[in-house]
Amino acid sequence: MEARRNEVLEMVARQGYVSIEEIARHFKVTLQTIRRDINELAGLGLLQRHHGGASLPSSVENVAYDRRQILHRDEKKALANTLAEHIPDNASLFINIGTTTEAVASALLLNHKGLRIITNNLNVANMLSDKEDFEVMVTGGVVRCRDKGLTGEAALNMIGQFRVDYGIIGISAIDTDGTLLDYDYREVQVAKAILANSRKVLLAADQSKVGRNAMVRLGHLNDIHSWYTDKMPKQPLLGVVEQADMQIHVAKSASFES
Repeated sequence: MEARRNEVLEMVARQGYVSIEEIARHFKVTLQTIRRDINELAGLGLLQRHHGGASLPSSVENVAYDRRQILHRDEKKALANTLAEHIPDNASLFINIGTTTEAVASALLLNHKGLRIITNNLNVANMLSDKEDFEVMVTGGVVRCRDKGLTGEAALNMIGQFRVDYGIIGISAIDTDGTLLDYDYREVQVAKAILANSRKVLLAADQSKVGRNAMVRLGHLNDIHSWYTDKMPKQPLLGVVEQADMQIHVAKSASFES
């Protein structure tokens, strides 16, 4: 069921709108089965339900934080573990807002020493501050109640005072031309500051982000050094990845196709 629903999301991302009849024919299941899938995905904010079909959700509002915490949890954990393997001891890091970057923070707690972390994510700060040999700094800014993220001029000013080894960022959407997109303009400004002040930028994003419909432009895959994900992207994005000046690292896990 989960595999079918993930493929339904991919179909809608590719086509923009797909009818229930078309989806049912593709999977050789009943219309009632697909309606249940559509209702479940719409309830999670991943699709917009219409009479007779489904389309991409709004480009201005993300899925609620508590729902994002459970969506694609295995994929996030696997790619987070892979990313953490590439972070050496005693490195300096930026970590931004997002449930995927929170998974990376959790992975960094294992087998790492002497990290110095600057973050605008209070969840990340709370998690990493439990380790005595980590130094954790929190930016200023306005706290968003929905996800404990910090945005605004204070966050931008603090990030601009540092030059770190690795900037670890998550993203809400990746267009098929490689454009990195998000929903919140203020959050994007902080992420841009992280890109500008990191020696290497590491993107943590599973393939469910591809083709999503967000409206604020952060940058392009060419702006990052490495992308950590759960499986290789499909065309046309695969062609963009192959031409981009970046590396892609695909996590391996028994719980999903790699």
